[in-house]
Amino acid sequence: MVSKTSSKTYIALLRGINVGGHHKMPMAQLKKEMQNMGYTGVITILNSGNVIFLSDNHDTASIQDHISSHLREVFAFEIPTQVLDAEILKGMSKTEPFRDEELNEKTRCYVTFLGNTVKDTNEYPMSSEDGSFKILRQSGQVLYSILDLNKSDTPKAMALVERIYGKGVTTRNWKTIQRIAKKLSSDSK
Repeated sequence: MVSKTSSKTYIALLRGINVGGHHKMPMAQLKKEMQNMGYTGVITILNSGNVIFLSDNHDTASIQDHISSHLREVFAFEIPTQVLDAEILKGMSKTEPFRDEELNEKTRCYVTFLGNTVKDTNEYPMSSEDGSFKILRQSGQVLYSILDLNKSDTPKAMALVERIYGKGVTTRNWKTIQRIAKKLSSDSK
């Protein structure tokens, strides 16, 4: 006998969609497909593949595989997906991870989700050769980094992250994370 569990809120982060005209995925269609898979309370945020949803399944790896394989069938291209418990993202937002950094209008703050368990043997902070990109620290399966556009005007700094941690990662601007967290907070009221 299987007991019915209560729904829990999750975030799906899709990698590499709607970037530079490639791997186009309309958010209305993504929402519809999430609902077709049985997820409820589906909300998409921005056009970059950020989805808030409810699931009775509490196994994030299983949810992640389900979403990724279904979307691959529907859209006919690989869509790496990471699923997070919404509480993790809410907690991350409250920590203000960039508060000790000297930021200006040319600084971009990023959060990279590593996905699979990564044994961290790196020393932080770690910088790109030109000093424009700095990985500040790793906390669990999350990297915090900054890009200084005064030193370089290219976001190719993520190549450093991929070289170290592999292509299974997905990165979001800190403002996007705050926007998702704000939506989570407003929906829980």
